[in-house]
Amino acid sequence: MATEIRVPTLGESVTEATIGRWFKKPGEAVKADEPLVELETDKVTLEVNAPAAGVLAEVAAKEGDTVEVGALLGSITEGEGAAAKPAEKPAAKKEEAPKADAPKPAAPAAATDHGPAVRRIAEETGVSPASVAGTGKDGRVTKGDMLAAVAAGAAAPQAPAAPAQIRAPSAPDDAAREERVRMTKLRQTIARRLKDAQQTAAMLTTFNDVDMSGVMALRSQYKDTFEKKHGVKLGFMGFFVKACVQALKELPAVNAEIDGTDIIYKNYYHIGVAVGTDKGLVVPVVRDADQLSIAGIEKAIADFGKRARDGQLKIEEMQGGTFTISNGGVYGSLLSTPILNAPQSAILGMHRIEERPVVRNGQIVIRPMMYLALSYDHRIIDGKEAVTFLVRVKENLEDPARLVLDL
Repeated sequence: MATEIRVPTLGESVTEATIGRWFKKPGEAVKADEPLVELETDKVTLEVNAPAAGVLAEVAAKEGDTVEVGALLGSITEGEGAAAKPAEKPAAKKEEAPKADAPKPAAPAAATDHGPAVRRIAEETGVSPASVAGTGKDGRVTKGDMLAAVAAGAAAPQAPAAPAQIRAPSAPDDAAREERVRMTKLRQTIARRLKDAQQTAAMLTTFNDVDMSGVMALRSQYKDTFEKKHGVKLGFMGFFVKACVQALKELPAVNAEIDGTDIIYKNYYHIGVAVGTDKGLVVPVVRDADQLSIAGIEKAIADFGKRARDGQLKIEEMQGGTFTISNGGVYGSLLSTPILNAPQSAILGMHRIEERPVVRNGQIVIRPMMYLALSYDHRIIDGKEAVTFLVRVKENLEDPARLVLDL
């Protein structure tokens, strides 16, 4: 008896995924709950585990294919691994199948059945998928194609294809040394969201610098004791998250977002922490950061960082953030202008710590300085609020006792 492998529920608003890679080949033995195939969605990469032990008999979706929730990925049959012979019988039957099951050539039907997401949009808006130029596999109309057609009033069905710029051909010598790789779902989403943020928000960046002497001295004094007690290293992110939360409480507009003609003020503090991975930037969220100690924040961030690099983050762990911190300093960045993580209204950019000459009490001294950059949506946050927020963060970090005393 065969056990089907199907695409699991992918999370809120995620209806399809792309097959990343299969970890097993047809005919190989699999154990129950063993990772079988990697799926890439527009938010996260996840693994589908084997629903039962046996032999991978069939792979119904190949690497690079786009599949929807509930779609058949393959099947597992009972066996111990030498499934090469059993596989021969189904192969023989498969050749006869088209004669016996003449209705089975469902490939043409698939061209018109574009999936539940497309059907739902068609029913709600009255836009026919037949009038929309599909950009999916084999000309299939995707959810994005339908939304673009609806936004354009469906007056010009070919309009969605316009943004696709045709690249000028390279010189023959150069073309031979080029490699074309399809963007992952995650990278496509990152590109789209960042561009949308630039086009939607009235984005502006303000800068300041912070003397890290106080935080570095405190960290140096207690880092060994901290690690022994809490089992995690004492970094800088715990201090920055705490400093931002205190500033957000004083300036609620920085923690708010725009919804149409309304402003939603959020009386909770879910801080997104940008983490770079081999597959792109992800932003897991430290929820209710105001209720956590510095140790609790450091533990959460360390766990997120490890699981992000292993591709083990859950979709819900990257949703619901109210403010984001991005640390380009770990890569050596001296200064940058971060792009908003929509629909949030602000993002703080951290940078590398660099010893620089500064004036203190009329004397030139050397101090470990860091540039801070706050990008914000000027539609909701005024310049005074943005500058005041950054000053509060600076004050909290230069006098870390304020973080402990909640001043």
